[in-house]
Amino acid sequence: MAPPASSKLVDLDRPECLRLLTMAAVGRVVVLAPGGTPVIRPVNYVLDEASQSVAFRCIQGTKLVSLLHSAHAWFEVDEFDHSGRTGWSVIIGGPAEAVNRREEARRLDGLALDSWVTGPDAVWIRVHTRVVSGRRIVE
Repeated sequence: MAPPASSKLVDLDRPECLRLLTMAAVGRVVVLAPGGTPVIRPVNYVLDEASQSVAFRCIQGTKLVSLLHSAHAWFEVDEFDHSGRTGWSVIIGGPAEAVNRREEARRLDGLALDSWVTGPDAVWIRVHTRVVSGRRIVE
């Protein structure tokens, strides 16, 4: 079904995109695996304003760790009101890195992430916000 004629897409600036990243809890990490096949996984995350990155936890050996071998990773989060036919979407792109310094991992542990991945093998990974774009559908 096509949106009503009065709906329009509005580009969002970087500050608004970063603000919206703090409003959601689950997004999708995208990375190209060897051979060019995209690997897309949902993760719960937190925006780490200090490092200007999206941070999340995963278990060593999962496909998410493979994103560390890529030059670039992408992260997407969105929210929609289906009945009101409005919503927004934010995409970031940048290098991904494992957080290996203990003091940095402890600092991230103090952020408001209700991680679904726990245990001694869980590691922090972050995707830096080098590229930030977003759009909102408004009436």
